[in-house]
Amino acid sequence: MEDSQIIALFIERSEQAIAELDRKYGAAVKRTAANILSDRLDVEECVNDAYLGVWNSIPPQRPSPLVSYVCRIARNLAVNRWHANTARKRSANYELVLDELEDCLPSGADVETELEAKELTAAIDRFLAALSREDRFLFVRRYWYADPVSELAALTGGSADRVSVRLFRLREKLRKTLTKEGLLV
Repeated sequence: MEDSQIIALFIERSEQAIAELDRKYGAAVKRTAANILSDRLDVEECVNDAYLGVWNSIPPQRPSPLVSYVCRIARNLAVNRWHANTARKRSANYELVLDELEDCLPSGADVETELEAKELTAAIDRFLAALSREDRFLFVRRYWYADPVSELAALTGGSADRVSVRLFRLREKLRKTLTKEGLLV
């Protein structure tokens, strides 16, 4: 079923919309949440909450592409759940992803105003736009969707070591870009 047909089902408030969304994009949504959360029940709850979020936002939203929209909702929910869980314990996979970016992004305490946050967002957007398609793919999949390096290697046809080196170079490039723009000291 096409995204536009699924969106039409949401607009009609048909419960079939959620079934079709799950059939078409359920694996991607689950993988997005599972890359951040280690507990299967937390993942299932985030997926269900993401579907509820889509249900509540369509209409008025008409997202395109639908998969990015639902995965973004699932990711945000998973990050919130991860923060709640890490108040009690650590999640090794997502902690590793955050540690990798720690040296090339300013801390939340340094970005105190909304204007500075918008400047940082714009700088990262410019950085991503300047990357090759494959580098942008690797960066977004690793640092937005928290995909494992081994999975990225399989998707790009390279070795995990090669992907790790490319990600390291991309982080260094981001750090230098943000330093040059005065957003990172």
